[in-house]
Amino acid sequence: MYFFYSLLTGLAAILLVPYWLIQGLRHGKYFSNIKERLGFSFPALAGLPANRPGAIWIHAVSVGEVLSGVALAQKLKQDHPSRPLIISTTTVTGQTLARERMRFADAIIYFPLDWGFCVRRALRAVKPALVVVLETEIWPNFLRETGRSNIPVVFVSGRISDRSFARYQSYLKTVGFFLRPLFRSALSNAAAFLMQGQKDADRVLALGAPPERVSVSGNVKYDQALPAPTPLSHWLENEARRQGRHPIIVAGSVVAAEEPLALIAFGVVQGEYPRAFLVLAPRKPECFQDAADFIHESRRKFVRRSDLPIIGNGIEGVGGTSHGATIPDDVNVLLLDTIGELASLYQLADGAFVGGSLVESGGHNILEPAAFGKVPVFGPSMENFAEIASRFVAAEAAIQVESPEDVGVAWIELLRDPERERRMSATAKRLVDDSRGATARALAEITKHLDGGAR
Repeated sequence: MYFFYSLLTGLAAILLVPYWLIQGLRHGKYFSNIKERLGFSFPALAGLPANRPGAIWIHAVSVGEVLSGVALAQKLKQDHPSRPLIISTTTVTGQTLARERMRFADAIIYFPLDWGFCVRRALRAVKPALVVVLETEIWPNFLRETGRSNIPVVFVSGRISDRSFARYQSYLKTVGFFLRPLFRSALSNAAAFLMQGQKDADRVLALGAPPERVSVSGNVKYDQALPAPTPLSHWLENEARRQGRHPIIVAGSVVAAEEPLALIAFGVVQGEYPRAFLVLAPRKPECFQDAADFIHESRRKFVRRSDLPIIGNGIEGVGGTSHGATIPDDVNVLLLDTIGELASLYQLADGAFVGGSLVESGGHNILEPAAFGKVPVFGPSMENFAEIASRFVAAEAAIQVESPEDVGVAWIELLRDPERERRMSATAKRLVDDSRGATARALAEITKHLDGGAR
């Protein structure tokens, strides 16, 4: 069955070659990391000694997983300093952020494509004693090869969204005779599944995970440390105060085709607060130019973060210089065309919107603004964070709306009612603080498997 799985994925890859070529030429994607993904070359591993002890390999798919895994990765490096810490990502944006936020790692690489020869090469290069997969990426060949090599794989903060589970169920209805034994076999190779909630645990069990290896452990995203202020956040705070720019609206993790909706929401606020200022943060670099075009079409003046003479991104602390950068009086939008600076800007927000939710994209992490005591506002599409979203809405710690106009109205209502805003903000922060602890539970499980199978 693994042969047929590899054959099918190979055929799919061949069909997708034209798409990859176009995307590679347009956005510089895929070409730069293809050798790593095929397992042929891992330059970041070249400096590690050949006789090193088994590594701890953490796989974080993209930006969200990287951010949620920083605390776990730091603690693993502190507790096991002799073991190399290897971080892998799938996306370019995840790779960029990992290089900024996980500088303590010994190497950062791309995750191999899920064909046996790619996985075997990657395992020989990394030499892991244990693999940690953040959230739930099920790659049958990867799990099979780690099982053959007696390398424990621990899924941490495991999650199977409504959309993913519906897709799995659809596949099982049509080709269940093939997929059920494949999933059951692949999942039996994992050492542990630490799932975010009971629904996630039930779903991974339904896919074939061994019941004795599945537990509910919480979500490591709650354990994310508050980002330190950056040169950009200090500059914006001072400039807004000096120029009387109020309120500051932060629209973060905005996905393709959602930029004009965020601008509509901001326009509602501008009707009542002419000195409002918007920070628009697209989720992916390939959307930066489209976002700029949308802002221009809305007849607003804007400045790109990349054009500001502010040195330093604050990853190592507050240091940095602004060289006299100012916001022109007719500019009311900052286009955040960088990676890694959004989280610190939520601290300045008088209104926060979490993107990927006004279009059918599944939503993004609302805990980043909530941890600062900011009330997250988001749209109807929150399938990827359904449990967190429903919990915060039920506790009156977040606001879910149906349209961009409703987003703007929600911000205005909070600005008009400071007491309600303070109450909701305090509740949001309390929910985050009270839900911490998943990282400690994950560390205990990981250490158990390292101690039991250390090489």
